[in-house]
Formats: sequence, structure tokens, C-alpha cells
Amino acid sequence: MTSDPLRITRRTAAALWAAFLGIALAAIIALIPLPYAVLRPGPATNTLGKGSDGKPLVTVVGAPTYPTTGALDFTTVSVSGGPGRRVNAWDLLGAYLSSSAEIYREDQLFAPGTTSEQVKERNAAEMTSSQEEATAVALRSIGKTVTTRYAIASVAEGTPAAAVLKPDDIVLAVDGTTIASLADIQRLVRAHTSGQEVRLTIRRAGKDQDVSARTTTVEGVTALGVRMQPVYDYPFEVTIDAGDVGGPSAGTMFALAVRDILTPGAMTGGKKIAGTGTIDDAGEVGPIGGIRQKIVGAKEAGATYFLAPADNCRDLAGEQIEGITVVRIATFDDAVHAVDEIAAGGSDLPRCG
Repeated sequence: MTSDPLRITRRTAAALWAAFLGIALAAIIALIPLPYAVLRPGPATNTLGKGSDGKPLVTVVGAPTYPTTGALDFTTVSVSGGPGRRVNAWDLLGAYLSSSAEIYREDQLFAPGTTSEQVKERNAAEMTSSQEEATAVALRSIGKTVTTRYAIASVAEGTPAAAVLKPDDIVLAVDGTTIASLADIQRLVRAHTSGQEVRLTIRRAGKDQDVSARTTTVEGVTALGVRMQPVYDYPFEVTIDAGDVGGPSAGTMFALAVRDILTPGAMTGGKKIAGTGTIDDAGEVGPIGGIRQKIVGAKEAGATYFLAPADNCRDLAGEQIEGITVVRIATFDDAVHAVDEIAAGGSDLPRCG
């Protein structure tokens, strides 16, 4: 006895073809990279705690330290997309349906032609610089002397200065005027017209020497085509280890952690405080990207207070995130005052939103 062959109706065949085409189209769409980037909340890490390797994030050698409690979390943003790792349509759909994700054009976050390796290198350099500035600001806030010098981090290829100046050269004077800040260097160089020579006193490999470098024009202003960075002489050793996290936005929270560890008692009063913001040599707190995602990440990590750069408050205008108080800070002194107020249970805090 033989069974009858399975017969498929035209309607069933059409449905099967439609399903097959739909699956094929979905697979094709998933393979098409798109020039967008998605920002989502990333993890929050307690700067007073330990990293994944079990070692403290902040260590001090050569000075007394004090036990502390609570948390001073630095917050992060998870970025999908960008150079070398573009998103697809399904990624964008998921981000569109998420209340905590934001979609940007790739060129809004990354300069055209930037490679993934360049992004990684820049983030690492910015994190290192941020940690050094955070340490200097924190130490000065407790009365320690920190000497600052200004070194060349890089020289743009093809500029006249590239034939004269090298990375790690320390600029001591410009046209005979001793340098006290990065602003001094900019002001003295910009006093020249493009193509003129500038006299520099530099320290290279421990030896002082006078050199002359010709200026050029960068973004419409007279410049040497060099990127400068501060170099600090600390009174003792402070090490900050943020793991694989890059960028400058954890500077303010690291500065608070260094201050807390070097002063008696717990600054936080045992409370869990999160925040973000760059920090510069003068103690100014600068804005960052992904402020909404960082606040959401802080709340998910259990923080009830969030320190936000004053210049980011406009990004939060009219918004209210339940369960977390967003405090506005413009300087490191503001941040210290805010933490002290929170620890004391005070409610007199300047707020964003």
C-alpha cells in the first residue's frame, strides 16, 4: 500500500515563498552596515573599590591613607557602531524601541576617516591625561604642592615645527617669557602671524636649549601645529587604574576618590553617589557625551545622587528621572561641596533638569 503524495495548494506555496523571501530579506538587511552609532547605558564602577583583578582602583604610596565607605561611581556609555564596527537595521530598530538608547549619525561622534585603532588610542590617551589632572587637582585641594610643566604630546606631520620639535619636549619659555599655563603658550604663539618664527626654550632629554619654529595656520588661527599636555611632579605616588575604560569623562570622580582616600573619614557618609565630568588643571568640570545614558546607568547601579557637569544641564532641560537626584557642578570645589552636603543629609543642592 502506498500513501498519496503531499499536495501543496497554490495558496500554501505562495505563503511559503513569501516566508522564504522574508527570511532572505531579513538576512540581507542584517548584513548591511549602516553609518550610525547607538549610545546605551554602560556599567558604573566605584572609584573607591576594586577592579576586576581584585586590586584597588586608586592606590597611594608614600603618604597616609584612610579607610572610607560608600561609593563614588564613575559612569560609562556603551557605544555600538562607529569605525570598524557598524550597526545594522535591526540594531537601529532595537535602539529606536528603547527608552534609554540614542541614535546618532556616525559623523556626529567620529571625525571622517577615523579608524577604530585611532579611536582606541585617543581614548587611552585621554584617560591617562584625565587621571593625571584628577590627581593634581585632588592633591592641591588638600594643600599639597604639585608642580606643573607643559610638554609636547604630538606634532602634526607636514608642519614647519615638525622639523624642530619632538614629542616629550617640555616648553619652558616662548619668546623669552616663562610659561605658567597652556594659555600662555597659545597667547604668545598667536601674537605672531602665520609663517613667522617663534623662539622657544625647551627641555629635551634633561637638557635646556633654545630653538626657533615657524608657525602655521590651524583652524583659522596662528599655531605651531603641536598638541600640548601638562606633566606633573607629585609629592608622592598616586596610581589610578580604570581597566579598559577610555576617555576623559571620569576625571571628576577620580579626583573625588583621591581626595577621599587621603583625608580622614568617609566623604560620602556611606552613601552611593555617581557622576561624570572631565576635569582640567584649574579644577573646571567639563561636559561629556551620553549624559542621559550615564544617569540611567547610575540609577541601575543603585546610586541615588548623580553629579553632572553644569554645561550638560541644558541637555536635561524639562526631564526628570525618578529615583535619582541630579546635582549641577561646574568646578571641583562644587563637587566636594555637593558630596559633603549629601553626606550630611542636606537638601540645599543645585539641580539639573
